[in-house]
Amino acid sequence: MTNMEMFESLGFSGSGLARMLSKYPAVLESDAHTTVEIFRAHGFSDMQIKTLTMKRPVLYTYNADKIFKPKLEFFKSLGLSDLEIAQLLSSEPYILTRSLEKQIIPCVQELWRVLGTDEIVLKAIKECYLLLESNMVRMLQPNIDTLKSHGVPQSLVLKLLFIEPMSLLICSTRFSEIVSEVMKLGFDPNCLSFLLAIKSMALNSKALWEQKVEAFRSFGLSEDVIYAAFKRQPLCMSCSEKKIKKMMGFFVNKLMMKPSVISNCPNLLLHSLEKRIIPRCSVLQLLMLKGLIKEDTNIVYVITMTEKNFMERFVSKYQSEVPDVVRAHQGKIEFQGLPIAMEM
Repeated sequence: MTNMEMFESLGFSGSGLARMLSKYPAVLESDAHTTVEIFRAHGFSDMQIKTLTMKRPVLYTYNADKIFKPKLEFFKSLGLSDLEIAQLLSSEPYILTRSLEKQIIPCVQELWRVLGTDEIVLKAIKECYLLLESNMVRMLQPNIDTLKSHGVPQSLVLKLLFIEPMSLLICSTRFSEIVSEVMKLGFDPNCLSFLLAIKSMALNSKALWEQKVEAFRSFGLSEDVIYAAFKRQPLCMSCSEKKIKKMMGFFVNKLMMKPSVISNCPNLLLHSLEKRIIPRCSVLQLLMLKGLIKEDTNIVYVITMTEKNFMERFVSKYQSEVPDVVRAHQGKIEFQGLPIAMEM
């Protein structure tokens, strides 16, 4: 079987295959058959091999027996099943190009040293495959020591490792600055919100953080108010600058909310505008125009209530009388605005 036939057997179309080979012509001369058969022998489905190939075609230029097989066997020795290994590598194929002796094994050893048991190490790897590609040996322990020196208990340190492991794998100087800033803001190191604040800050560069603060400022919020909102819900600063502007713009310009309402309930920013907020507002718009609900309905409460409660109170209850509420909830009726400004 030629390489072309092998790739076609994985489900590649002619045009997709042509694009790949134009970028990586060396793949055509590789021993693709051996590479594919090694993956198949280790439980990879053809779809997973195709995914891996699209993400990292250059893998076919490596000696699969020498480079890939030892890694596959090492992952199996850790206790990962064939299915888990296939999921790991089709998701993060770059791991296959990293050195087993210099990168992967030292990372696993460091995880074992910090976490203590094979079971927790496996859990960490499954939660974040990128751990195996990080500079863990140099960064993980100093950052854990920083947390502990500020009174963060071991149980919360481990929780952060599972919630957002990459936040622990940044420059130790920068990480120390972040922890100090979070402490100054008054977060309690014994609470989950402390970890969420670190996560939000660690995943933003200083420049990006300031851009997000400026996005809030553009709606008239002071820095003190912005940081008060951050303290209420640290994940509000995990939103992209684009989302912050889009959400704030909708609340202020379409719903006529005062910016202070949003800063007092920053959870509003964590919802999807297209999938949740606009459809719910469209339902309210329809029911208000029909006179079925009061115009002073608390919009913040409506947006943040559970989907089950919203369906019961505003869709199921009225769908016989106003069938369009179903279409509105599905996002099929354009939202024009509520009858009155939401002066809250």
